[in-house]
Amino acid sequence: MESVFLLIPVSVVLVFVIAAIFWWSVKSGQFDDLEGPGFKILMDDDKIAENKNSNNENK
Repeated sequence: MESVFLLIPVSVVLVFVIAAIFWWSVKSGQFDDLEGPGFKILMDDDKIAENKNSNNENK
């Protein structure tokens, strides 16, 4: 029974800490664009960079 007196306040403090971290992440924009980074991986910009480099070397 004595452990309940310790575990309940610890769990309440833990809930408040997790809620504060979640609130900070929402306010700082961590969840604004969830799909954009996934699409950035799929965009193929390598060929454009290679063409620019080969054009500069030929001049």
